[in-house]
Amino acid sequence: MPAAGDRLRAVPTALLRWVDSHASLSEREADGPLRVDWLRVAPFLGLHAACLAVIWVGWSWFSVATAILLYVVRMFTITGFFHRYFSHRAYKTTRAGQFVFALLGMTSVQRGPLWWAAHHRHHHAHADEEADVHSPRHHGFLWAHVGWITARANFPTRLRLVPDLAKFPELRFLDRFDVLVPVLFAAALFGLGAALEAWAPGLGVTGPQLLVWGFCISTVALLHGTFTINSLAHRIGRRRYPTRDDSRNSWLLALLTLGEGWHNNHHRYPAAARQGFYWWEFDPTFYGLLVLKWLGVIWDLKPVPPRVRDSWRTAKAAA
Repeated sequence: MPAAGDRLRAVPTALLRWVDSHASLSEREADGPLRVDWLRVAPFLGLHAACLAVIWVGWSWFSVATAILLYVVRMFTITGFFHRYFSHRAYKTTRAGQFVFALLGMTSVQRGPLWWAAHHRHHHAHADEEADVHSPRHHGFLWAHVGWITARANFPTRLRLVPDLAKFPELRFLDRFDVLVPVLFAAALFGLGAALEAWAPGLGVTGPQLLVWGFCISTVALLHGTFTINSLAHRIGRRRYPTRDDSRNSWLLALLTLGEGWHNNHHRYPAAARQGFYWWEFDPTFYGLLVLKWLGVIWDLKPVPPRVRDSWRTAKAAA
């Protein structure tokens, strides 16, 4: 256990990391023990506590609708951009498009695109093994859902896992200063609420109200919706494919996460742009990607090979 003096000296560094996530941080820390860094995660805890401010700011139909809309839109930026593009390169886009995708994804307050992709690639390489930091099998449900994100060992970005992305200085900048976009986004929502209070008072919106609903409540719901894929998607649902992990398919989680609930499908073939392998498996993220393809923003969406998709039928017939 570190001495009191060592802990005190670590405070300025921990505070600096709120702004510069790479401050005095090395990939070697990723191999350290899985223990909570309470000071480092104080903003994360504060975001949850800020939701209680709804008691004072009240609500309006506009603010609640904004919270729901931002949940859906930002969930798409995580599933469609951070996951299917940055983590798995399931389609192609331009460098400018890639940068815009990163900016939009960071409004979700799930850190930078390099950190997100590196962590997710590590997850697939060690799914439900001891090295998988959010495996319910090895670390328990609560840690798999949210505890892992509080551990100091999980803060560094493993750049060696994302060499294809780390070569872009603009992505490295966003990854390093991952608080910048969320702060600007929160400020924009506050400003919009204040403007509507002045110009459209009939809506009943204020700056603090839109900040609490559109940023705090919507973001916390978004975080935990995303986290269900690490926790619940390895505990509830059906297993179509005998993957080496505990991944499962769930209609409920697919609705909650815009298609990510087809988790067993995804672990069977992670490279595909779609996770609902069959037409009846609701995958809104894939439908959104098809729209972007039609607009010419993205192209070369990787399909699911029929032999992979139907391998469960082949195995069932041979049994």
